[in-house]
Amino acid sequence: MSFKNKLNRMKKHLHVTEAKPPVESNPQRPKSASIPYEQEWKGNHAVPYFAEDSYCMIREVVYPLDYKHGHYEFNELKKVVEVWNRSTVAHPLSSKGRTYSDLFFFDTETTGLSTGTGTTIFLLGYARVLKDSVVFRQHILTEPSGEVAFYESFLKEVDYTTLVTYNGKSFDWPHVKTRHTLLRDHLPKLPKFGHFDLLHASRRLWKHKMNSVKLANVENEILGIERVDDIPGFLAPMIYFDFIETKNPRGLFDIMKHNEHDILSLITLYIHLSKHLLTSEEFTEKETYEVARWYEHLGENKHAFSLYQGVAEKEKEEHEKAQLAMAYHYKKEKSWKEAVDMFEPLVQTCEGDVAIEALVELAKIYEHRLKDVHQALLYTELALEKWNQFREMTKKTSKEALEKRLVRLKNKSAKA
Repeated sequence: MSFKNKLNRMKKHLHVTEAKPPVESNPQRPKSASIPYEQEWKGNHAVPYFAEDSYCMIREVVYPLDYKHGHYEFNELKKVVEVWNRSTVAHPLSSKGRTYSDLFFFDTETTGLSTGTGTTIFLLGYARVLKDSVVFRQHILTEPSGEVAFYESFLKEVDYTTLVTYNGKSFDWPHVKTRHTLLRDHLPKLPKFGHFDLLHASRRLWKHKMNSVKLANVENEILGIERVDDIPGFLAPMIYFDFIETKNPRGLFDIMKHNEHDILSLITLYIHLSKHLLTSEEFTEKETYEVARWYEHLGENKHAFSLYQGVAEKEKEEHEKAQLAMAYHYKKEKSWKEAVDMFEPLVQTCEGDVAIEALVELAKIYEHRLKDVHQALLYTELALEKWNQFREMTKKTSKEALEKRLVRLKNKSAKA
């Protein structure tokens, strides 16, 4: 039995640092080709890839499925994709119709933050979860003239269904498209992708508790991941330019480790977000409420209502907002009695905007739907009283709008 086959059989029992088979070197290597610091590259599991008169380096790491990064083992991805495939709700992050190996966790390192032609991608990293392992790979641009080899080696591998990124829609993939446009005569075509950008989901769920939802913060506060001796991303261009000048990859290896950490965190984050979106168990009322709002925005009203109901019943931090959302759901469904039954308790238990909003909605329902002008007038008068009482807390409803409604209803009541 070959060493490679033995390693494949044993790797589930090994720590990841012992499970790093090197990728095979490109057979087109010229006999005279010399790679500066080649032994150091090999020591970091990277080998050269040649195309035309240039080369790049490719590094590969294989993780066992039971490797735990933060709160989850990687094999949890298989489970959440299975649940997505059984789910009947539609969502932008749903992997329904896909397999776990269709997800292509992707991140880049660049020489700047703009998306113009002056910014160069020098590292393309990605990971895929396969049947018995997680394969992580990086393509490293070792010199500016090596972009053909760099992108050719990458595009030979990119034939999957869905990119999973963190701000990749606005940053990483537009960069790839820009560089590909400049080199398209020498490269395969770019594949078409679905795209899960996890930054937008993180903003929806956690912007209320973080000053910034950059990935490092999400790792630390949400995913149970702590970075040790990590190189800050803003140093990456400086380190890369030093590498281009000296050819010594020592600093670049730190950037590669930073990129590897980012991509592994994408797997953990997709698992965590999927659990949020598929079940409300073990999550805070605020998080569940935000998930419900997202489903409502997507038109999944029935599912959103059930989530709101769960929050409202707990009578904790977000239950009043959830109850208000349920009242609006009944109003949208033209279930006027049920809507009234949901709005009325909020008048007694809430202060400020929520109470005033509930009173105004009750006035609207009684005036326009239940045809009871006198009751509508009563609720409007109460709303104006609440506004005067809580004027410092009131931001949504203007006093002028309430006074205008009151005058109109008094005139209407006098004619009734």
